[in-house]
Amino acid sequence: MYKLGIDLGGTNIVAGIVDEKYRIVATAKRKTNLPRPAEEIVNDLVATAYEAIEAAGITIDDIDGFGVGCPGSIDHETGNVPYSNNLEFYDLPLGQMLFEKTGKRFYVENDANAAAYGEYIAGAGKGTKNFIAITLGTGVGGGIIIDGKIYSGSNGAGGELGHTVIQMGGQACTCGRFGCWETYASATALVRQTKQAMMRYKNSRMWDICNGDIENANGVTAFKAKRLGDRVGSMVVDEYIRYVAVGIANVLDIFQPDMICIGGGISKEGEYLTDPLNEYVEGENYARHSKIKTVIKTADLGNDAGIIGAAYLCNLHEK
Repeated sequence: MYKLGIDLGGTNIVAGIVDEKYRIVATAKRKTNLPRPAEEIVNDLVATAYEAIEAAGITIDDIDGFGVGCPGSIDHETGNVPYSNNLEFYDLPLGQMLFEKTGKRFYVENDANAAAYGEYIAGAGKGTKNFIAITLGTGVGGGIIIDGKIYSGSNGAGGELGHTVIQMGGQACTCGRFGCWETYASATALVRQTKQAMMRYKNSRMWDICNGDIENANGVTAFKAKRLGDRVGSMVVDEYIRYVAVGIANVLDIFQPDMICIGGGISKEGEYLTDPLNEYVEGENYARHSKIKTVIKTADLGNDAGIIGAAYLCNLHEK
């Protein structure tokens, strides 16, 4: 039998058919096209799911597990989405709507939690007991696995690690607070930091990388410049990694998990990210004298993690 997972994001809807070895055998994708009514988005979730089923050459009856990862706070017992600011969902009965349209029960979970679960069962976190996944993307996402189960708090809104404050009175965050970790450590923040440095240092190699247009700057521009020996690029990268490290050290001191994995596009920088990150974190880790060390590494599954994790949510909720 197969399982179906949907990763509902602010930009794309991606559905995948996953086999018993956690391999994605077929996918379908379409734009989320925000803003628009929730009913239209749910209709597209169903349409994308059926497209993936057709691409796999199977029928919906060949699938025995259905799940969706959705941004926001989630009541996974009912499948309701009390609040998703990016999608403008307010107390949306997502699970019930999907059941009415397909006749199948869909388990609903926060998208970062679903991705963390995917890495836990099929990626970087295999074999661990307590595992945390951090995604450095548009924001900073966090998924927490404790004793093999997703931790989401008493109201489904737990685990918002990106909205812990690392700088009192700092940069304004979209959540309404100031100085949140994601305002300094997200890919969005890195792009802002890169552009600020480019404006200040007109001789930086980052201008060459961007073909003279600052709007071409992205999350890897400074890393590319650092590899070319550019002093300004190195300065941007080093400062950014310190911001990431402060938040990682906080997570480490709270949970002391077996492993923390870093996902998102920036994680593709590999050792250019993890080597200095481990060095900074080790100096700030309360348990640095412990013989048992938390492993910090990059994620294995990339964008597939959310699909695989959503597809196998039934393993958590049907036990």
